[in-house]
Amino acid sequence: MNAAEFETIVVETDLLILGGGMAACGAAFEAAHWAAKNNMKVTLVDKAAMERSGAVAMGLSAINLYLGLKDGNNTVEDYVTYVKNDLMGIARQDLVANIARHVDSSVHLFEKWGLPIWKDDDGKYVKEGRWQIMIHGEAYKNIVSEAAKTALRELGDNGEYFERVFITEPIMEGGRCVGAAGFSVREKKFYIFKAKAVLDTMGGAVHIFRPRSVGEGLGRSWYPPFNSGASAYFTLKSGAEMTCQEVRFVPVRFKDSYGPVGAWFLLFKSKATNAKGEEYMVTRAGELDKWAPYGQTKPTPTNLRNLLMLKEVEEGNGPIYMHTEDAIRELLVDIPDEKEARRKLKELESEAWEDFLDMTISQALNWASHNIMPEETPSEIAATEPYFISSHSGASGAWVSGPEDLAPSDYFFGYGNMTTVNGLFAAGDASGASSHKFSSGSFTEGRISGKAAIAFCVDNPDMPVISDERIAELKEMTFKPLEIFDEHKDYSNDPDVNPNFIKPRMFMFRLQKIMDEYAGGASVGFRTSKALLEKGLEFLNLMKEDSSKLAASDANELMRCWENVHRMWQAESHIRTIMFREETRWPGYYSRTDFPEMKADWEVFANCKWDPETGEWEMIKREVVDL
Repeated sequence: MNAAEFETIVVETDLLILGGGMAACGAAFEAAHWAAKNNMKVTLVDKAAMERSGAVAMGLSAINLYLGLKDGNNTVEDYVTYVKNDLMGIARQDLVANIARHVDSSVHLFEKWGLPIWKDDDGKYVKEGRWQIMIHGEAYKNIVSEAAKTALRELGDNGEYFERVFITEPIMEGGRCVGAAGFSVREKKFYIFKAKAVLDTMGGAVHIFRPRSVGEGLGRSWYPPFNSGASAYFTLKSGAEMTCQEVRFVPVRFKDSYGPVGAWFLLFKSKATNAKGEEYMVTRAGELDKWAPYGQTKPTPTNLRNLLMLKEVEEGNGPIYMHTEDAIRELLVDIPDEKEARRKLKELESEAWEDFLDMTISQALNWASHNIMPEETPSEIAATEPYFISSHSGASGAWVSGPEDLAPSDYFFGYGNMTTVNGLFAAGDASGASSHKFSSGSFTEGRISGKAAIAFCVDNPDMPVISDERIAELKEMTFKPLEIFDEHKDYSNDPDVNPNFIKPRMFMFRLQKIMDEYAGGASVGFRTSKALLEKGLEFLNLMKEDSSKLAASDANELMRCWENVHRMWQAESHIRTIMFREETRWPGYYSRTDFPEMKADWEVFANCKWDPETGEWEMIKREVVDL
């Protein structure tokens, strides 16, 4: 196969939305409304199929961001404080507040569209925790994606979406993002999307670090394995300023199958202990004082909860157990009637299994295959490998403009959620420093960005011009791995062993080894140092050279080649930013052994930017403004 076999298709649109997850759905839904008023065209391009695309692909058992502002129990300020504390002081409070003040309306839309939300006897939402509400969410993404598709269909010729199209590269003209290049993984088609504005919502990144699950478990992860850093690559290659690229997320999950623990901690009030039965969050509470003031906040920041657990494991006190059996027993203790207690036990058992069947089916299978009955037996929990995700408890993404009525002057530089590159917007896991937005907040941020991007299109009505020479150059670059494979495939009898090229699977393994051993992965206890990071960067630069020899035997493997290029760029921005921040601010996510303390003068954003003209990296400090 070669580039000549692929038909070139040029698609012109006003707003181009890249991605198919919750943020993309929110963007499509909202942008369609404003596009209809201004006779604008909206085009969405998804690597997968919208019904099962993004982090909500398998479903969810809870909506993790709902303030319930009408109930008067929470305020936007409360939520902003929570997010700031959980990220050890590093948060764009204007972005967090903007999402929080609008998110309830998104949740009400979900219910209107048919999402079953748990209700109590008084008709109020059942709360899992302060900010979370329980849902029957196996079909959550299907419901939301159908609303997005319907909004695009109602635009007629001005609304369209492409599925199974992988975006490889941003298209820049005069410092402005004017489109994207990509190819179909099902048909022999090469796409050039020309647009007045581009909205990046292509998700975070997994499999940059060596996963805990290897061998027969390879590919299993907590965050979707098909999210490969496309958002960060797109914004980095455009020359956009990035923020919090050092803030990876290391979730604690049920061991081996990555089942979430939130419902067990918050809804069932379960406790985690070491192998001796000691509650390490109690016995080690004094160690939190070192991380003042955030160590004393309630709830304890996610990374510090990780830290205390990791210390138990390091001292030989593992395994770590989630005592599901004690939690269920304690929920029954106040029910004296035996018949009612049996009925309640069945209800709790059902909820326990549904928690995983709604969102992590492999965990339910793991329980079943190991003869684990949650009402009788505890389950192991463990820290996973690191992920890059700004919609949860990480923060990596693009530095974007805040809302005009909330953002400090340094944070407002144009249309809401526009990056530092003209015409390029970001939402969901693509926008940084606005953590804990989760599914509902990502959808809401998509709505905010979609509306702002349409306003940009109205103010910039001329369609950009992309030359035929540029299109030809992009096409040749995109399909080069196919041509390399065709040219050299007969040199050896094993396609994975060939001195003339490297296959994407081997390339990924090499990247994961570098990141795990030098950038603080799971195998080294999430520890790193300047010397290790410098060595890792040296190896990454060699990988950059070798990336020109990536080879693909078909369109699916071509996608895998480009996924790994995207991962490599996310990895480099991560190493450079960890090296730039000379402190340890998020122990439990990673520790700098050469700078083990948290420093007051580093309570700032550590940003980075790659220059498309020179190929040089710039590291930038930005002030954290407390609203």
